[in-house]
Amino acid sequence: MAKKMTKDEAEKRILQLRKLIDDYRYHYHVLDESIMSEAAADSLKHELTKLEEKFPELITPDSPTQRVAGRALDKFNKIQHKERMISLSDVFSEEEIREWLRRNRELAGEKFTFFTDIKMDGLAMSLHYRNGVLEQAVTRGDGLVGEDVTMNVRTIENVPLKLRGDNIPEIVEARGEVVIFKKDFERMNAKQEKQGEKSYANPRNLAAGSIRQLDPRVAASRPLKFMAYDLVEPNLATNHEAYAKLRKFGFQTSGQDKVFQKIEEVFQEIKRLAEVRNDFKFGTDGMVIKIDERPIYQRLGIVGKTPRGAVAFKYPAEESTTVVRDIVIGIGRTGAATPVAIFEPVVVAGSTVQHATLHNADEIKRLDLRIGDTVIIYKAGDIIPQVKEVLKTLRPEGTEAYSYEQALKEQYPELEFERPEGEVVYRVKGETADLILKRQIEYYASKPALNIEGLGIKNVEALVDAGLVSSIADLYRLNWQVIAKLERFGEVSAKKLIEAISESKHPSLSKFITALGIRHIGTQTARALADKFQSISQLRNATEDELLEIPDVGEIVAESILAYFADEDDLRLLDELAELGVSPEYEDLSNAPLKDQSYIISGTISGYGRTEAEDALRELGATVTSSVTKDTTALIIGEKPGKSKLARAEKLGIKIIGEAEFLELVGKK
Repeated sequence: MAKKMTKDEAEKRILQLRKLIDDYRYHYHVLDESIMSEAAADSLKHELTKLEEKFPELITPDSPTQRVAGRALDKFNKIQHKERMISLSDVFSEEEIREWLRRNRELAGEKFTFFTDIKMDGLAMSLHYRNGVLEQAVTRGDGLVGEDVTMNVRTIENVPLKLRGDNIPEIVEARGEVVIFKKDFERMNAKQEKQGEKSYANPRNLAAGSIRQLDPRVAASRPLKFMAYDLVEPNLATNHEAYAKLRKFGFQTSGQDKVFQKIEEVFQEIKRLAEVRNDFKFGTDGMVIKIDERPIYQRLGIVGKTPRGAVAFKYPAEESTTVVRDIVIGIGRTGAATPVAIFEPVVVAGSTVQHATLHNADEIKRLDLRIGDTVIIYKAGDIIPQVKEVLKTLRPEGTEAYSYEQALKEQYPELEFERPEGEVVYRVKGETADLILKRQIEYYASKPALNIEGLGIKNVEALVDAGLVSSIADLYRLNWQVIAKLERFGEVSAKKLIEAISESKHPSLSKFITALGIRHIGTQTARALADKFQSISQLRNATEDELLEIPDVGEIVAESILAYFADEDDLRLLDELAELGVSPEYEDLSNAPLKDQSYIISGTISGYGRTEAEDALRELGATVTSSVTKDTTALIIGEKPGKSKLARAEKLGIKIIGEAEFLELVGKK
């Protein structure tokens, strides 16, 4: 019979197990080598788990058993960064790098060396340690304020829960990118396809989406990696010393960091990486160049949101050819009419491209672009799709030159457009940017959309006119102290408004799609889109064929959706909202009590507005339509119902129910 272990003996054994398991984790997940079999490591983890279950008072936050932590969160808390998380300015040529160097030499007044590293394509993250133990993980957010995603980051196997080495400073802050390696991404998509599910668009979006899940078990199920690129605290003398310290602490880096004395050596490194970067485990879109001496780097400071002492060189974009299926025109938040080319889907620089902005009418004329043309497309900076050239020798017979003004009349017969003198953009006539913005925000906050109490048109006008809100995203940057100073507000009403805005951060996906105000998308179509794609990122990458599979979506609606997600302003807004913590959640109503049932409401229901009554039915899985057909389950009548609908229902033998039955139906009686 085995000897019963005392608490002291258990504590000693636990410490030994933790060290050995941590060494295994470090070698396997960081150094990509193994010091024991996976089965042996699993056996050690099992023993540790059993000991901690027997002596729970010995469990500590840095134990390997605590890597996957607990229950799902209701929301992510906002955290202010101690030091701003910045973005880098992009450069695309040796001439631009030389100009960057010239400016910095003049400002610095002394010589410096260069530190370079590959630029990884992931989600920026800041990890905070106290006394060597992981305390907090925070997203970049807007650079000043991020979100606490500690529970999700703890699940990443190569993130040290406890820093390695001796003499660890009390406070350590490491920054890096959360990524998914290319082979892991390919395996995940192969699994998706095998299960008959939609493939993920690209590793970066999947990594970001995984970290933004409120349930840490989702992040734990994904092959995420943290690749460190900066050590904020302790503040060492050079960037290359900071990288060396990161590795000693147990962090994984790209392994591509180097120090150079001359700018010509940097140019050689750019060429070397261009030849080998496709073989790296992770995705990359360029190379970072920094001043290595951190006192000089920090003294040069920041301009806007970018540091003077660093730039990101972007490699030439990949190119491909495809066919233009259509050209649709979207109306932006300023009333500008922007043309978008809809393509046959094609893979460029590792992701599927199916549309691209054409900027304005002059650009279409310059390219002589026509529907049906074969074009060369590329990604500017590996990110934004652009049309490079029309292959006119492949042009089908009978194509006509694209008439921009005629297209505006056909696509927006209810609107008038004008092209102000000296401008290249057509705009909606008689509409100002502020007026359009107010309408957008009012609709975003309306009952059919996010139903944000206190954001009626008068308050929206007050916020916009005061310069506090210049986009929908700015709603989530407001604070009550500033609002309370406006004439229409006091402390109580300002606090209530901020609370209502905060509560709108986790809407149902269908409500969020409605709130975006995409042309031709009402509440019912939004529900159908939510059921089909189940996340905003999946909808964002939907193809025209996938959209047309939805009964509520025809060609015009599909093109409207594609145009929305091709507009740079719209995409920027979605990214901003995500960074600010707006996270739509899909509600699965496949087993809801009114699933596959269709209703129409005619007349006024006591205690309900029309929107609330329809929403009550939709929340139970029902479809709500505007006309009676043979497929209608029932016509719900309130006070003063429409005679034509009533007569139509009676003629077709459709069931007619009153207010009492409606209340019983939605569980309010």
